[in-house]
Amino acid sequence: MLYAGLDLSRKRLDVRLLDASGATVLETTAPPDVDGLRGLTRRIGRLDDEVLAAIESMNGARFVHDELERAGWSVEIADALKVKGLAPLACKTDRIDAWVLAELARRDLVPAIWLPDPRVRAERERARFRLHLVRHRSSLKHRIHAVLLAHGRPCPVSDLFGVAGRELLERLDVPEPWRTNVEASLRMLDHLADEISSIEADLRRLGADHPYVPILTTAPGIAWILGFTIAAEIGDISRFAAADKLVGYTGLCARVYQSGESDRRGPLSKQGPKCLRWALLEASTHACRHPVYRDRYQHTKRRLGKHRGPKVAQIDIARRLGHAIWWMLSRNQPFAPRGATQSLAA
Repeated sequence: MLYAGLDLSRKRLDVRLLDASGATVLETTAPPDVDGLRGLTRRIGRLDDEVLAAIESMNGARFVHDELERAGWSVEIADALKVKGLAPLACKTDRIDAWVLAELARRDLVPAIWLPDPRVRAERERARFRLHLVRHRSSLKHRIHAVLLAHGRPCPVSDLFGVAGRELLERLDVPEPWRTNVEASLRMLDHLADEISSIEADLRRLGADHPYVPILTTAPGIAWILGFTIAAEIGDISRFAAADKLVGYTGLCARVYQSGESDRRGPLSKQGPKCLRWALLEASTHACRHPVYRDRYQHTKRRLGKHRGPKVAQIDIARRLGHAIWWMLSRNQPFAPRGATQSLAA
């Protein structure tokens, strides 16, 4: 068995190949494209031995993983933060990183991450691209509001981009180039609205056949868009042994600093998928008004005061939703909190 460490950058893949004793067999580089990876596998294939490789998680690592596994290698994608914790180095170069990954593979210490299958990856891309477009739309709307504010123009309508708001913007009298910028922003908003509607139609169609989405939509604050996003980001619920594992994956748990008798809690870890964290926080804004969570939300908000209270209380409800989601998906049952009446569980 040979053990390969792969350090990926934009234009180069550094490779360190070790044997079972840890001795270096080969140290080389290759372009991180199809032809470069095929050439690398042919060169190492002449050694006529199985290869176990490790590569850090980053953009492009999944492509390298797929190409090398097609060539017969066994490849694991390592969590970059955990690799740094396992092997802190005073001197860090691409060649050293490749050697560290090869050594971790040889010692069977690679902190491998879970890899979603192509179906889950496609679901994630659809949900994440919709969120990307929605954020662009919000940015354009904020910019138009800023133009009105900068020129002292009032906004007497509740929705500046509804029918009455559009009529107000058509009569808007501001100097150039702000006038042209507003018109261009409105055109882009119309185009984004069409694209978002098209993606949402796909999400609704795919979500109807998804095993998780109909269950998730029974929880407070979760409609079908958030349900599809949460289902795509979770992937397979069986990979989480307990509800706390799922909540930790969301990054909504506090960092823990322990040393001897010292035990301190820091800010949120914010690890894991950003879209999953966003979806749970979005759902919590509505769930905090639901009878199941309303009293807990109000109690936490009052206890912590008006400055920190609302934000911390919302995060607390998001974590509670994470626990509920784990139980719902693990048992394949709709939302039904303990001790709730039939009307609250419905």
